[in-house]
Amino acid sequence: MAKYCFGVDVGGTTVKLGCFDIEGNLLEKWEIPTRTAEGGKNILPDVADSIRDKMKERQLNREDVAGVGIGVPGPVDGAGTVYNAVNLSWGVFSIKNELQGLLNIPVEAGNDANVAALGEMWKGGGQGHKNLVAVTLGTGVGGGIIADGKILSGITGAAGEIGHIHVDDAETENCNCGNRGCLEQYTSATGVVRLAKRRLAADDMPSSMRNVENISAKTVFDAVKAGDALAIEVAEQFGAILGKALAGIACVVNPEIFVIGGGVSKAGPILLEFIQKNYTPHVFHGSRGALFALALLGNDAGIYGAAKLVLDRSGGPRG
Repeated sequence: MAKYCFGVDVGGTTVKLGCFDIEGNLLEKWEIPTRTAEGGKNILPDVADSIRDKMKERQLNREDVAGVGIGVPGPVDGAGTVYNAVNLSWGVFSIKNELQGLLNIPVEAGNDANVAALGEMWKGGGQGHKNLVAVTLGTGVGGGIIADGKILSGITGAAGEIGHIHVDDAETENCNCGNRGCLEQYTSATGVVRLAKRRLAADDMPSSMRNVENISAKTVFDAVKAGDALAIEVAEQFGAILGKALAGIACVVNPEIFVIGGGVSKAGPILLEFIQKNYTPHVFHGSRGALFALALLGNDAGIYGAAKLVLDRSGGPRG
């Protein structure tokens, strides 16, 4: 009987891998480089080789492994087909079938943000809840929606792309997606910096941030904690944009909890205060009681969620 499974989180620079027991305990984690050259043709073979090496090291047979879960940065549908993962130079193909063919082990695949959301539900900030929205505030803004314990992926795996909700008609700069006025342009780490720079350029209001050569999201929230009035204005604008956007999302999926992660979330509980106070007045009353929490798993959320994909398919963790 299978006693182990593997979780894989494919990033643009590195692939994170984890070996789990059937109860969902992380036994070991490691990384390999993501080789995106030549259309990303080496990525899945490299993953397969690394898993085979680990199985050999741990003296595991195929029968010992329940399966491999994998999350990738692109839309992935419920059948395991990816639809153009630009950062990996991938087009449209079945990740599930290809990796399964390389390993002769069952494979489950999903979008990386959705899979990370599943991980946070299972072992992280959303533990104890089966309906949640995970929001990742990093270089961009990612999202994942879990409904009744399952990933909501949509027809082409594009559900949960909350960073590209349109929030501002007046925006003149393009988002990375090609549109203008996306949530990502204001509430990602780079978005917070844009808000800060625009506010600093608006007038001569004193601020400690004027003495910082390279402003970051951390700069802004450190200044907020120190009582900097201009930084607080920036945080208020950030919170208003994100809080209202999450209120709109809540009207559609009615979550129990929002789990906020990514680099910006390192600001800590003060970040949630700015978001929640702008969420509550704008949300439909049926979702007003939604909780807010910080993500807990950090960079391991993806491998945890990928392992959970496998364990759900095989009947769930034991114990």
